Amino acid sequence: MCSFPPDQVALAMRIHCKVVVIALCFGVFLLFYFWGGNVADGRLLKQVAPEEGRNSSTSSVKRDHNVGSKLARKSPIAVRMREEDLPTGRKNAKVTKRVGNVNAKSKTGRAVGRRTRVEEFMHLAMVACGSRLEETLTLVKSAVLFSLKKIKVHIFAEDLLIPQFQEKFRQWPGFISAKFKYQLYPITFSVGNADEWKKLFKPCAAQRLFLPVILKDVDSLLYVDTDVLFLRPMDDIWRMLKSFNSTQLAAMAPEHEVPKIGWYSRFARHPFYGISGVNSGVMLMNLTRIRSTLFKNSMIASGLSWEDLLHPLYQKYKNHITWGDQDLLNIIFHYNPECLLIFPCQWNYRPDHCMYGSNCKGAEEDGVSILHGNRGVYHDDKQPAFKVVYDGIRDFPFDDNMFQSLFYPIQAKFLDTVNTLCGRIPQVFLKQIEKTMRKVFEENVIRHIRPHN
Repeated sequence: MCSFPPDQVALAMRIHCKVVVIALCFGVFLLFYFWGGNVADGRLLKQVAPEEGRNSSTSSVKRDHNVGSKLARKSPIAVRMREEDLPTGRKNAKVTKRVGNVNAKSKTGRAVGRRTRVEEFMHLAMVACGSRLEETLTLVKSAVLFSLKKIKVHIFAEDLLIPQFQEKFRQWPGFISAKFKYQLYPITFSVGNADEWKKLFKPCAAQRLFLPVILKDVDSLLYVDTDVLFLRPMDDIWRMLKSFNSTQLAAMAPEHEVPKIGWYSRFARHPFYGISGVNSGVMLMNLTRIRSTLFKNSMIASGLSWEDLLHPLYQKYKNHITWGDQDLLNIIFHYNPECLLIFPCQWNYRPDHCMYGSNCKGAEEDGVSILHGNRGVYHDDKQPAFKVVYDGIRDFPFDDNMFQSLFYPIQAKFLDTVNTLCGRIPQVFLKQIEKTMRKVFEENVIRHIRPHN
């Protein structure tokens, strides 16, 4: 049997003890490590559980909001129902946020995505003084009945007439009032003696000369005398503005078609336009160009603006003019013929075109477009053909059928006018009325009919 020396045995025992101690220490360390980790994990789990609850609630809100956003594009009611399920505080926050987003879209998205369309009006101006209330209302009625686009009517009237116009327009039915706007102005003259201007020709007629000065915010307009009636849409003469060349700023019809019987060519003691002059009862004007032009004249070589020209011109020719403001316009365009466009006589058809025999070829071919009952023919029996048309439009009930209550009565009453020169050509008066009524009917009725699926 083998044996070890005592010193070796002691060394082995010391090594064995050290290993045992190290193993015990390591085991204790592991015991504390795992025990401490479990405690920490338990605390961590207790903290995480409420957070997960809050996170899941937030996720639910987000999902509800996303669903609500999708439903908002389909049904606002569905969105409101979905938001009722949210917690009170968050529901209010979400509702506020959603409303804010909707408002932002309505203000920005709509403004950027869809340009706001500015409503465009045709501008119509007239001057009413004395006993011209009924005549002016009939004029506006004819323009509104037959026109397609909306009209802005500028009425210059004496103070006593202004409330009467307001009361009469209030009585018109809503579907007619929706087709036009009106504005009333007092009679004003920016230069010279107002009493002199008022008495220049017919009461207040000289007001038309000051339209470019007063209506500074209006680019273009059609001026008409109150004894004018539209027998076709104003839209058609309004389009003539696009026919102006670079120098033209106004358009009128000739005073006479036959110079040898014309008043200007025989009797005028002042300069006038062309060979027979022009009639100012229907005048299409580009006011912007008029305001920016220097007009040649016989007084100052350098030219004068429209406003600076009017009073000196009147002072120079007041003892030589017969037809007041119309004569002044003839003088102006005598020296500035390049500024004027001449349109055909059917756009300013007067008794002179038929009382001496028919001399307006355009009206014979196409019918009268604008009827001008000067010489007071709407109110006497001198030219019954004109009076028949005036009475028919004045008495037409707005809500009746235009063919039955306007065209056919006028057509029937023309039988009583065949003994007059103007009454012998009823087609001249009736052609455009019938054509216009069909056009208005097609625009307002037929185009709005949709086929049933």
